[in-house]
Amino acid sequence: MNKAQLILALDVDNFEEARKLIDDVGDVVDIFKIGSQMFTSYGPFITRYLQSQGKKVFLDLKFHDIPNTVASAVKSAVGLSVSPNHASGFAPLFMLTVHTAGGKEMMEAAVKSAQTQAKALGVSRPLIVGVTVLTSTARDVNLEKTVLERASLAKESGLDGVVASVEELAVIRRELGNKFLIVTPGIRPAGASQDDQKRAATPAAAIAGGSNFLVVGRPIIQASSPRAAAVQILEDIKSR
Repeated sequence: MNKAQLILALDVDNFEEARKLIDDVGDVVDIFKIGSQMFTSYGPFITRYLQSQGKKVFLDLKFHDIPNTVASAVKSAVGLSVSPNHASGFAPLFMLTVHTAGGKEMMEAAVKSAQTQAKALGVSRPLIVGVTVLTSTARDVNLEKTVLERASLAKESGLDGVVASVEELAVIRRELGNKFLIVTPGIRPAGASQDDQKRAATPAAAIAGGSNFLVVGRPIIQASSPRAAAVQILEDIKSR
């Protein structure tokens, strides 16, 4: 399995903060996550800005609706892979999320829509990963079972992988194999505050569990030197 990759969650209040952060860490971070906060404020502009900088965008909007609506949303998302002015160095959309709770028909519709639109536009299809259970959800006796059931359904539906906490990594990897991607949010370096994450983990634990992508937000964003914090996490990844 290839080395895990770092994704920086661009969860900041405005574009100026985002721009400064991208400038600060851009030489060491390649993938940025755009969630509902930034996309609600800036829409496609923020994704296209990152793409114009040659950065990979993980569009984390957790599409969850009737199959036709999700298919249409995914079609629009794939359209973000096309540069509005055909600029050189523009990176296609890298990855997006749907919610596994939407069911098999919805997830299959998302995959089919992405494939069809990518082919029509002549671009690569973004990876599609399914959100299982949010890492802000507290542990309970049925959590691992629920996550595995949803992850299995996601694979059966044609998704590339899932978003899951470190606590479910081992069972997903064991049951669904090494080619199925796992994105792990709630990553906190040793000694850092867990904030609102109930199932957080260190980079070392996520890598040991078999995660492909580690999503880090506040530990980098709120650091006195975001770049130094990102470099430390990247060094931790490389040493595993």
